[in-house]
Amino acid sequence: MTQATLAAPAQNPAENPAENPAQNPAQNLAQAPVEEPAPSVDMARIRYGAWLIVAAFALLGVVFGIAVSQFSTASDVTAVVGSVTTVVGTIIGAFFGVQAGAAGKEAAEAGRAKAEAGRAQAENATRVALAHLEPAVATEVMNLL
Repeated sequence: MTQATLAAPAQNPAENPAENPAQNPAQNLAQAPVEEPAPSVDMARIRYGAWLIVAAFALLGVVFGIAVSQFSTASDVTAVVGSVTTVVGTIIGAFFGVQAGAAGKEAAEAGRAKAEAGRAQAENATRVALAHLEPAVATEVMNLL
């Protein structure tokens, strides 16, 4: 510490609310970072899924229109539209299957994290409780565990 800091009188933060943010709420609001809500992953999945379904129906409409104009028999139109529908349906099914799997994985990871936090809290509570016991009794309790 320098001589200037030793010689300067210590200020009580309660005397100067500008330096004590706990007593100056206006300053707290001014310094608080503005947090925008994070876009929901589920909403993004729904949005992409909806666009995928709309694009699939548009594609099937175009294929149906081309098939009707190019082929004269219903069996030919059915064959063309059916083959395209099979591929599009497989791709859309795979997309939604992956999305459902990802949502399940996120839920499982959140549950695991919560369980680990509970385990850590229980371990800490046990350590605190054992610290208050006599060493011989604490050793006996530890042997039971």
